[in-house]
Amino acid sequence: MGKRVKIGIVGLGRLGKHHAENLAWHTKDAALVAACSLVQEELDWAHDILGINALYQSYEEMLDNEKLDAVWIASSSAQHQKQIVQALDHGLHVFSEKPMGVNVAECKIIERATQLHPESKFMIGFVRRFDPSYVYAKELVERGVIGTPFLVRSQTVDMDTYAAFQVKFVPSSGGIFLDMNIHDIDLARWYLEDEVASVYAIGGSYVHPEFETVNDADNTAALLKFKKGSMAILSVSRTAFHGHDTHTEITGSKGILKIGHTPSKNRVEILDVDGVRTECVKDFYERFSEAFLAEAQDFVDCIVSNKQPRMTAQDGTKATEVGFAMTQSFGSGTIISL
Repeated sequence: MGKRVKIGIVGLGRLGKHHAENLAWHTKDAALVAACSLVQEELDWAHDILGINALYQSYEEMLDNEKLDAVWIASSSAQHQKQIVQALDHGLHVFSEKPMGVNVAECKIIERATQLHPESKFMIGFVRRFDPSYVYAKELVERGVIGTPFLVRSQTVDMDTYAAFQVKFVPSSGGIFLDMNIHDIDLARWYLEDEVASVYAIGGSYVHPEFETVNDADNTAALLKFKKGSMAILSVSRTAFHGHDTHTEITGSKGILKIGHTPSKNRVEILDVDGVRTECVKDFYERFSEAFLAEAQDFVDCIVSNKQPRMTAQDGTKATEVGFAMTQSFGSGTIISL
């Protein structure tokens, strides 16, 4: 393109601010030129900290900014489908945080929109595919180091500190499986290179009973059977007290790969009156900061080099289909076939 990709971001919450900083300061060939939020304090932050002058409380008005090449969607989950389609209809490239939609119908609408606008690059934010350790594990799988993979165990565990405020977002976010397990679902599909045939999910509100009032849970586990016979065991917790604890294990016919089983903040060991310990990462961004930056760079590189992103709208739909089936299984207590 011979110029920087001019990007507008919508959503400047906890994660949106990190995305904005990456785009403004750390992503080659990117220029963050516009920001949209319903919260005035967030727009003030974008102006005072990032130096952005094109500020909007209306997403539609931001899309009419003729300088934009792309939009970065970090708004609430319920807004993703509408905002993705609107941006594509404006001829813009689009990055959207997960989930792509809060139900399968929304994802199908996005798939059709991407087909109608093949000139626009579309990427869904499955950030773990950009984490160096997860990428290396994928390379090892493809090289046959562990033989044929047949089982993925993966978990997403967040600090209990964040649990209480999430209750009010459950009705609009799709619940624990779509909001949190979606990354684990995508990883299982990625490593096993297969599609899910059936799911069985269980769980409960063991620490925060208020999740039960919105038909959700604070801890769950799910068993997935894939079409070619492989398996995945995926779990989620909102109630960890030690820190953010995401890890994945891939079992193959000749070996096992383990990624992040000890969620260490660094390689320092502390020996004192409390014994021997390592410090733990505290949230998802601290754990995946490298991946979030690599994700942003890859999106911009796809635009500059006119190449297709590694994740497609179909990946977003497939993960949502599985997450929705897990939600149905949790609610009904039955196995759900896809």
